Amino acid sequence: MSIASDAYHFCSTFEAEILLELLLRFWDHPYAAEREYRNDLIEKATETLASAMRGDQFIAELPAEQMNFVAAAWYSEFVGLEADIDTPGLETNSLRQEWLDKVRSGLPSCFCEQDHLN
Repeated sequence: MSIASDAYHFCSTFEAEILLELLLRFWDHPYAAEREYRNDLIEKATETLASAMRGDQFIAELPAEQMNFVAAAWYSEFVGLEADIDTPGLETNSLRQEWLDKVRSGLPSCFCEQDHLN
């Protein structure tokens, strides 16, 4: 099994919900307390992982088969922020961007190819 496949199956577990909530809360995401937002983000991460299992690459430094849960959640939030970037009055956009930056810099190994796993 690939990392993407393992992560895809992980998405349906309670532990995935816990991990996502911790990621959102630890790095101060503005919607961390909103259960519906977290559930939607897990669904989007699951879709990203399903596409990665088919070979779609979303992060330049991370091969599709190595897409992991953290990277998929990050990418899903990145896409969501891009969709909302032109929404007038959405003051949370800068906070969402800060979250993306914190996660990417705080967990760099989640966003690059892992040679030792091949």
